[in-house]
Amino acid sequence: MDFAIAWKLLYRERGVRVIRILIVDDEKPICDLIDMNLSAAGYQCESVQDGLEAIARIEKGGLDLILLDIMLPGADGYDILDYIRPMGIPVIFITAKHEVKDRVKGLKLGADDYLVKPFDVVELVARVEAVLRRYNKTEQHLTAGDVVVDVEARRVTKGGKPVILTNKEFGLLLLFMKNKNVALFREKLYETVWEGEYFGDSRTLDLHVQRLRRKLGWEHNLVAVYKVGYRLEVPQ
Repeated sequence: MDFAIAWKLLYRERGVRVIRILIVDDEKPICDLIDMNLSAAGYQCESVQDGLEAIARIEKGGLDLILLDIMLPGADGYDILDYIRPMGIPVIFITAKHEVKDRVKGLKLGADDYLVKPFDVVELVARVEAVLRRYNKTEQHLTAGDVVVDVEARRVTKGGKPVILTNKEFGLLLLFMKNKNVALFREKLYETVWEGEYFGDSRTLDLHVQRLRRKLGWEHNLVAVYKVGYRLEVPQ
């Protein structure tokens, strides 16, 4: 079966709960960048560029997380956070305000995390996942085509059959599946999975990626990105 068809069918059949995220930032290019990367990671995103529009959307309900800029027209991020707090919706500030006093103020007011622009896309996805996990909103099963990962049990199946992976291979697989369609830098992959500094020797990483391709039948899906690293390509 075609990879794209298999991915869509499996996703629908499993009835995976979609996590809905509201992005509030007055710069549309930033909203689009965040939307693109979080959508690739499996989240459903909406965006607004005005504080009052954000409040109107929040009132409609159905949101699992809000990514919130501080400097906004209509109502600033602090006002919106004060409005959100009784609803129990997690909030991550994403802002250019980088001084320690700004971070302390945001966290003391009730933000769950604080990310300073410019930010790394992989770090953004990781922080989103961490906050959602604290609120028990994360999906414990990741899917791509006929590959399914039970995160908690550390179990991988392909077409319903178990796939045996080493710890490093499993770590790489999680990174790729949590960042679908995102080009991941070699140094980021190495430093995250091997938990050490990357010195430019990619042989170890390349060998693990090659084995992962063979075991999962991803020769055409786990692609090398020139002068960057690797990307797991799945249909949007």
